[in-house]
Amino acid sequence: LERNPEMGTFLSIEGARHGRLSDLSLEALDEWQSREEVWLQTLLSIEEPDDVGSRDWVSYSILRETLEAAIARRVCRDELWQASDNNGWHRWLPFLFNIQPVGSEELQQQTLDRLGQVDDYIDSLIANLRLGLESGYSSPRVTVEPVPEQIRALIGDNSIFLDPAVRANDEQFAEAVRKVFESEIVPAVNRYAEFLEDVYLDEARETLAVTAHSNGDRCYAARVRSYATIQPTAGEIHDLGLEQVASIRAEMRETIDTYFGGGPVAEFLRRVTIDPEFTFESEDEVLQYSLDGLDAAKQAMTRAFGTLPKADVLVKPYPAFAASGTGEYHSSSEDGSRPGIFYIPVIDPTRRSRAVQLPLLYHETYPGHHHQGAIALELGDRIHPIARYLWNSGYSEGWGLYSERLADELGLYPTPLDRMGMFSDQAARAARLVIDTGLHTKGWARQQAVDYLAANSSWSDVDIESEINRYIADPGQATAYMLGMLEIRRLRTLAEEELGEAFDVRAFHDRVVGYGQITLPMLQASILAWIEEQKAANN
Repeated sequence: LERNPEMGTFLSIEGARHGRLSDLSLEALDEWQSREEVWLQTLLSIEEPDDVGSRDWVSYSILRETLEAAIARRVCRDELWQASDNNGWHRWLPFLFNIQPVGSEELQQQTLDRLGQVDDYIDSLIANLRLGLESGYSSPRVTVEPVPEQIRALIGDNSIFLDPAVRANDEQFAEAVRKVFESEIVPAVNRYAEFLEDVYLDEARETLAVTAHSNGDRCYAARVRSYATIQPTAGEIHDLGLEQVASIRAEMRETIDTYFGGGPVAEFLRRVTIDPEFTFESEDEVLQYSLDGLDAAKQAMTRAFGTLPKADVLVKPYPAFAASGTGEYHSSSEDGSRPGIFYIPVIDPTRRSRAVQLPLLYHETYPGHHHQGAIALELGDRIHPIARYLWNSGYSEGWGLYSERLADELGLYPTPLDRMGMFSDQAARAARLVIDTGLHTKGWARQQAVDYLAANSSWSDVDIESEINRYIADPGQATAYMLGMLEIRRLRTLAEEELGEAFDVRAFHDRVVGYGQITLPMLQASILAWIEEQKAANN
C-alpha cells in the first residue's frame, strides 16, 4: 500500500488513505527494489512451512514467488517503455477517480491531494519514457499510435477526473476539483499526448518482439514466469498451443457439421462476425445480452460451489476513453459492500457477434474472476492480506478460462451459437500460446498474428486488432490463460480418478478458490493434499 496507494482505494481496504498516487520516479523504484532484496534474503532464512493450506504456508509461498519473479523481471526495464494503448496509465488510473471516496471533508481533501498529484505522475512517466528512448527501450510504434486520441478523451466536459465532484454534491468541493482539473490535469494530459506525437512516435521501435531490447530473451522468459508462475520454455508453449488449437478446432468442426450445415471452420468463424443473423443491431442490445446471461449465471452457482461471495457484480459498457478495450473486470471491495464491475466493449455492434458474449461474461463474472476474486477478498484473517491483494495471471486467468468450460457443464450456453462462442474463446486462448511466442521469439509479423487469430476465433475484427496490439505490448501475459486452465483441468481429472464416486465437484471448486491468489505450484500442492484428506475422510 505504501508503494501502490491506489490499491487501497480499488479494494476499499479498511484504514487505507486515498490521497496519494504511486511515486514513479526511478529513485523510488531503486529504493523499493532494495527492500525487495532484503525481504527475500530474510524470507529464505526462515524454514519453509510444510503444512499445506495453513496461513503461514500460503503467506510464505506467495511471498517467495512474488519476490523471486519480480527480481527476475527487472531485466526487462518495464518502467522505461510502458506507453501502449493496452497497458498505458490511461487504461487504469482514471477509473480510480470513479470510485474515489468523497463522503467527508477529510476524504474530499484526500481527493484534492490525489488529483493534485496527477500532473507530477504524468510528468514522471514522460521522463521515464524519454530515458527509455535514450537507452534503447520503447513500446512498438504500432501500439502507441492510438494513444494520443485515447487520452485526449479524458479531458472533455464529462471527464472521469471530475466524477468525485459529481458524486459529492458539494459546490465548493466541485469548484476546487474543477480548478485542479483545468489548471493541472488538462495541461499534463496534453503534454503527454504532445510528447507521444512530437517525440515518441518518431523514435519508437518498428520491430514487435521484446527481443529487440537488450536481454530480450531473458525478459520474455521472466515475463512468462511472472504472469503464469511456472516456467515452460517458449518452444514448449508454442507447441502446446498448436496441440490445443487442433483439439478445439475438432470440437468446433463437430458443432458446425451438426448445427450449421458444415463448411470450413475458419469461414464460419468469420461469418459469425459479419452475418446479421449472428450479430447485434445496437449497443444497447450488446449490453442486454450480457445482463441476461449474468442473471442465468447467478442462479446456477449453487450447483458448482458450496461458498458464494457476498459482493454483487455489475455489467457496464466501457467509457469513451477506454472504448477499444476487449472486456475487463474491476474488483469488488474487501467487505463486499461495493460490487465488482465488468466493463464490456459495445462499439461497432453490427460487427460484434453474439457468439462471444457469454463466454467472456462467465470468464469475468460468475463463475470466473468475480466469484474467485471476491471470495479471496472476503476471506478476512483466514489468510494474510498478501493472499487477498496480490495477483497472478496463471491462477486467476486460468480460473477464468476454466470457468468458461464450467459454464458449459452448467448449461449456461442456451444455443449452439453460444457454445461455438465458447469453443472460439477457448481456441483463441490456445492461439495466444502460438501467437505470443510467435511474435516475441519466432519473428512473426503483426498481420501473421492477426490472420492466425481470425482463423481460430469468432472475435470481431476490431477486437482482434486490439488483442494483437495487447500481445505485442505485454509480452508473455497472454500465455497464462491456457497454461493455468490446463493445470486446473489436470488437477480436477486427477481428483476425479483418485476419488471416484466420492469426488464432489462443489468441494473441489471451493478448495481451488479457497486460499486466495495462490500460484499454480501452490494449487497443485493444495489439491494433492485435499485428495488425501478426502480419502482419509471416506475411509
